[in-house]
Amino acid sequence: MTVTLEVSEGVGTLRLERPPMNALDVATQDRLKELAEEATRREDVRAVVIYGGEKVFAAGADIKEMQNMDHAAMILRSRDLQDSFTAVARIPKPVVAAVTGYALGGGCELALCADYRIAADNARLGQPEILLGLIPGAGGTQRLPRLVGPSKAKDLIFTGRMVKAEEALAIGLVDRVVPAADVYTEAHAWAARLAQGPAIALRAAKEAIDTGVETDLETGLAVERNWFAGLFATEDRERGMRSFVEEGPGKAKFL
Repeated sequence: MTVTLEVSEGVGTLRLERPPMNALDVATQDRLKELAEEATRREDVRAVVIYGGEKVFAAGADIKEMQNMDHAAMILRSRDLQDSFTAVARIPKPVVAAVTGYALGGGCELALCADYRIAADNARLGQPEILLGLIPGAGGTQRLPRLVGPSKAKDLIFTGRMVKAEEALAIGLVDRVVPAADVYTEAHAWAARLAQGPAIALRAAKEAIDTGVETDLETGLAVERNWFAGLFATEDRERGMRSFVEEGPGKAKFL
């Protein structure tokens, strides 16, 4: 298998396993979509880590495979390519990318699908497609500017240059930088902490934020309002408020 899903402490780890560089060929893309959808369905998965292993996150698409595809073939494939990444972005649970080594092209685009990114101090990120006479095709031209702003995204996409972890942190491409040996441990701890939280409220928060940044303020406020009111029908809301009144803040235990 080129991608696996392992579950521990309510955390599902989507691990890329296509050595040496975790190149994202068609089979890997399809497997990623399949397991992202499984993680979405499974009740024992309450948060997700995306991980490529100790040495590399993912160095991009399989260029040799792509070289043999003509225009007609890519017209047929490009939607499936985007859909595989969108399946990760739409996991309705907290998702963190644990980025080691290279996260280039499709690898960077996969990290962009996470809610939070923890990078190794040796990580290198970028969108080098322009150097192949292409542009990013798995969401890079859309998710990257939404994350770091249009001008910074254009710099990375126009030049195809790689950024080190420190610059990635400075421009908002990653959220934390830690020693390489600690990346997965830190990412799993982040996910495990949220896996103990109120699952429906976390889902509501993610959907409200993701929808809001894609639409106008009034529509976003309506989404927030509907979710906020709807959560008053949940057991987690009852438990959280009861615990606050009886024990003080931050002590509620959610199922």
